[in-house]
Amino acid sequence: MVELKENVSLNFALRLMYPRPTVLVSCALDGKPNIITLAWSTPLSHCPPLLGISVGLERYSHELIDKSGEFVVNIPTIDLIKQTILCGERSGREVDKFKEANLTPLPSLKVRAPSILECVAHLECKVVQRIHVGDHTLFVGEVLAARVNEGLFKRVFNPEKIQLIMHLGSRDFTTNELKLRKAA
Repeated sequence: MVELKENVSLNFALRLMYPRPTVLVSCALDGKPNIITLAWSTPLSHCPPLLGISVGLERYSHELIDKSGEFVVNIPTIDLIKQTILCGERSGREVDKFKEANLTPLPSLKVRAPSILECVAHLECKVVQRIHVGDHTLFVGEVLAARVNEGLFKRVFNPEKIQLIMHLGSRDFTTNELKLRKAA
């Protein structure tokens, strides 16, 4: 049986790759921290451990990451959905997002940018490459340190204990489902 296909507007083509994990990226410059909500993050390499985040050129966090050369990818759970939306809709040029979202800066181990205490995991990164791609920059970060809340991670997150935030597009979010399926 052949499935019928329908065309998707190029304005929405990238949404075919959703849902995507949502992260809170913290950064800082001259002691002033900021947080940006991103769904465009991805692992890039095991050895060395590299990950990429794609940040819009006009974003305040773009300026901070570009100048400081570091950032922290923080993994929020669905309990932080309101804070996650706030950090994605407000600009750090205008407000202190840590204070506004009632989030706690946690000193990082290897970078000056703080981690976010309320998140369940943190990947501290040093920028090793910048790739300009259209209206974004792909910041390639080498992971210098990684931490996770005790009991939640054993090679992978335990989906029975946490629900990650998955972005569907716009202001729409979902979370991981508890059904575990093993490959045949």
